[in-house]
Amino acid sequence: MEQYVTPFMGYLADHKRLSAATLECYQRDVEQFIDYLQGREITEPGQITKAGVKLYFSALGKAGKAPATIARSSVSLRAFFQYLQGERLLEQDSGDWIDSPKIDKPSPQVLTVEEVDLLLDMPKPSHASGLRDKAMLELLYATGIRVSELIALNVQDVDTSMRYVRCSGGKERIIPMGAVTADWIHKYLAESRQLLLGQSAAEVLFPNARGERLTRQGFWKIVKKYGKEAGIDADITPHTLRHSFAVHLLEGGADVKSVQEMLGHADMVTVQMYLSKTKPNLKSVYEAFHPRAQSQLPKSSAAE
Repeated sequence: MEQYVTPFMGYLADHKRLSAATLECYQRDVEQFIDYLQGREITEPGQITKAGVKLYFSALGKAGKAPATIARSSVSLRAFFQYLQGERLLEQDSGDWIDSPKIDKPSPQVLTVEEVDLLLDMPKPSHASGLRDKAMLELLYATGIRVSELIALNVQDVDTSMRYVRCSGGKERIIPMGAVTADWIHKYLAESRQLLLGQSAAEVLFPNARGERLTRQGFWKIVKKYGKEAGIDADITPHTLRHSFAVHLLEGGADVKSVQEMLGHADMVTVQMYLSKTKPNLKSVYEAFHPRAQSQLPKSSAAE
């Protein structure tokens, strides 16, 4: 069965816009499934049965795998089965063998505007790394891009004069940024980036102290550090500013469709989870936008 993994990964690369990290997850899930099959002396796709697939997912649950892990595996194997069907190695209805487990998504952690201000004030711009951190956090909150997209940015992906950032990790999108963020990035590029790069000629926008591209783990440590210094009790993760970006836009009156496009989500359902976190003043919203909210009756006079 191992001989099908490499062509399957090629099929994914050719037909689906997936990040390198997602492709690694697909490969790992499929290889784990194949190991399970080989332990039961199943060596060809034609030997896979619906009952066997059900037993595999039951085994994942008994092994204590998290619902999110099982759900991801179901997506990976459904794609693998689709590939095998296209190669006429598996029955056409095999996709129905896999149930997609329901996952209760936790409510996203969101900071208040005041907490965001505190967090963004923590980096010390007088140091090269502090100015870099200030520019990174400002950009993350201003655009809502993913951490993976942030650390993948190169210098040519930002335009501080036109005030936009271009993300191309999956579906390319152009996201506007505010003047404050553009100013901080401009200052960082002028004063700190080359100090961090040293002799390196890399195009990476936000290098670490060795002049190399930051890792997700490295950025996570940076966010945790400043969250602790700011005295914020919330469990801040690198995704927290992305969630806060979405909720604060919605609270400010942005429409869901626009927020969806800026976040790069494929469907509206994912963005709608942020609506439960918004706290609009319904009376003020009504009075501001409804055409007949204010009285139009003439005021009575004492003489009448």
